[in-house]
Amino acid sequence: MQLNMTWMDRIALFQPLDYVALSAIFIAWFGLGGVIEHSSSARPSVSHLMAQYRREWMVQLITRQPRIFDAHMIGTLRQSTAFFASTSVIALGGTLALLGNSERLSTVVEDLALTDLPTVVWEFKMLLPLLFVTNGFLKFVWSNRLFGYCSVLMAAVPNEIDDPRGPVLARKAAEINITAARSFNRGLRSLYFALAGLGWIIGPFMLLFAVLVTVVIVWRREFTSQSRRILLERDTP
Repeated sequence: MQLNMTWMDRIALFQPLDYVALSAIFIAWFGLGGVIEHSSSARPSVSHLMAQYRREWMVQLITRQPRIFDAHMIGTLRQSTAFFASTSVIALGGTLALLGNSERLSTVVEDLALTDLPTVVWEFKMLLPLLFVTNGFLKFVWSNRLFGYCSVLMAAVPNEIDDPRGPVLARKAAEINITAARSFNRGLRSLYFALAGLGWIIGPFMLLFAVLVTVVIVWRREFTSQSRRILLERDTP
């Protein structure tokens, strides 16, 4: 009973607007990801457009000799995932270190938020970016693994152009490549929303504002950016 009262007391420390802001960031995270990954053909996202170029890449792989460029490209993609995975680990360590030094954390955030709340409130708020960074780390690690699978499939594509297995294996490599890129993009979005989650330290209004800014930035890059306009240009002269 005492434990229940303790949890009820902790829940009472947060305002209704806190729960609204908390719901908003998760709705925005899931919703934005769904719109990007399932965009329509009439208005494709950058991720959707790049998936088509990844398929074309594997088609060209069949006839390209030698395949040094392709090996270098897949190695570069794996390096990118490894870099962000390492960055996420550093962020995780820093966040856990802050949680371990909660007294100093509460002193700093009270100066920022101009409010005097129990330390447990600040600790709970730090769990939000910690959750997103953890998810990002897992996505980057899995993306790295998938790019490794893709490299094996690319190596399995026969050198003989007339070999009927070539297009089949190239298609498999393309789909694994696309899946790896999807996981990588999910990891990036998790980091974006982890930064937005830091706004909750100042207050629910700042969290809502940070979520709105994050959604606008990601939406612009996927649907209204200059890079998207370039990708939509006709490939034929």
